[in-house]
Amino acid sequence: MSAHTLVIGTGTANTASVLAGLRRVGADPELTQDPRAVQQAERVVLPGVGTFAAARAQLDQQATGQTSSLAQVVQERVRAGRPTLAICLGMQLLFDGSEENPEVPGLGLIPGRATRFSETVRVPQLGWNAVEAARGCEILQSGYAYYANSYRLVPAAPGWERATTEHDGPFLAACERGPIVACQFHPELSGDYGMGILERWLAAAREQEVRPC
Repeated sequence: MSAHTLVIGTGTANTASVLAGLRRVGADPELTQDPRAVQQAERVVLPGVGTFAAARAQLDQQATGQTSSLAQVVQERVRAGRPTLAICLGMQLLFDGSEENPEVPGLGLIPGRATRFSETVRVPQLGWNAVEAARGCEILQSGYAYYANSYRLVPAAPGWERATTEHDGPFLAACERGPIVACQFHPELSGDYGMGILERWLAAAREQEVRPC
């Protein structure tokens, strides 16, 4: 059975690689900017690269004739514990905000703000780095992932299982809570390691679907 998955088109992401990665693990991905479709979807991916403000502006757009924006339906999904995967800037959007655009609020779903790496390290961080997953993680595992980021989140995320990476000190590589996963790295560009995360996320989403009411 194919896993139909909606990928939110924020206009600030290289969605081609995300769509290709999902296809490689047996998903049936479709790009959308329709809040109603995102609201009804079994599985949703929120990717993003570029600036925090531009991505948030895309999420705040409201489709003609609809009462909710993409930002509102993503907030509803995560609060309800429905299968959602946020990647790179998509992860940062789940938090309170970013130092990149301090005046722009995040979605406020996880406490914390993204801050820029210091000038003592390479900025942006481009390439592979080690990921150390906590014992409680089920979808995330330790390994090596591909990064392309200038901003990071401190490893807090209370109530979430976490994975960390070292670059200018420890930062939050990813976090998970049930079928909701947020990755600062790019799983779709992280070889077998990343494909494993996508496969386990899809499996967790399927498990939630068949759970008895």
